[in-house]
Amino acid sequence: MSLTRVLINGSMGRMGQESVIAVSEDTELELVAQTDLGDNLSESISQSNAQVVVDFTTAFSALKNTVSIIESGARPVIGTSGLLPEEIAELQVLCTKHKLGGIIAPNFAIGAVLMMKYSQDAAKYFPHAEVIELHHDGKVDAPSGTAIKTANLLAESRSSVPQKIADKEIISGARGANAENIRVHSVRLPGLVAHQEVIFGGQSQTLTIRHDSIHRDSFMPGVCLACKKVMDLNELVYGLEHLI
Repeated sequence: MSLTRVLINGSMGRMGQESVIAVSEDTELELVAQTDLGDNLSESISQSNAQVVVDFTTAFSALKNTVSIIESGARPVIGTSGLLPEEIAELQVLCTKHKLGGIIAPNFAIGAVLMMKYSQDAAKYFPHAEVIELHHDGKVDAPSGTAIKTANLLAESRSSVPQKIADKEIISGARGANAENIRVHSVRLPGLVAHQEVIFGGQSQTLTIRHDSIHRDSFMPGVCLACKKVMDLNELVYGLEHLI
C-alpha cells in the first residue's frame, strides 16, 4: 500500500513540531516536506508532490494558506484557528470545485470531539448552559474555534430557554461573549494548553462536561487520522466528528 505524502506547514511552531514527529512515526504516512514563514508554500507542494498539507500557522495567514493548498492540488488539513464562517464557506466551495477532500478542525483531540458531542446531547435536557474555554497565553483569537463550534451545537440541540431578567453588567464584558445566545468565556494564562468545560444548570442540579489537553501531542492521533481520511473525501468538512 502506498503511503500518503504529507507536507507540514508551520513546522517550526509547537503544533507543527508535534505534527512532524507524529507523521514521521505513522506507518501509513510519509513526511515529504516542511515549510514555515518565508517559504513558498505552493512551490513546496509542487516540488514535494504532497497529497496532504497540514497547516498550523496563524489566524492571519490561514485563509491565504488554505487557498494556496487547494489551488496547488493538495488536500488541506487545517488546525489553524481564526477562520470566519464566510471564509470557511468560501473554502468549501473551492474544494468542491477542485474535487478535493479536506478538513478544518477547531480541535483535533478526539476527547474534545466527544466533549462537544456529549454536550450537544445534554443540551436537550439542560437548555441553560455556558461555555468556558481556557488556553495558553500565546493564543491570539478568542473565543476559540472549539468554543464557537460548541455553542453552535448547543443552540441546534436545545429547546427554547425561558426569558430571564436582562443582565446588568457593571463592567462591560463581565458576562462573556454571546454566541448563539450562549455565554462564552475565554481565559488566557501561561501554564495552560487547551481546556474547555460546558456547565449546564437545571432544577437543583448542575452538570459539567470538561476536556483537558495536557500536552500538544493529544491532538496528534486526530491529525494523523485526518491525513488519511481526507484522501477519500471530495469536499471540505468542518470538524473532526465528520471523520470518526
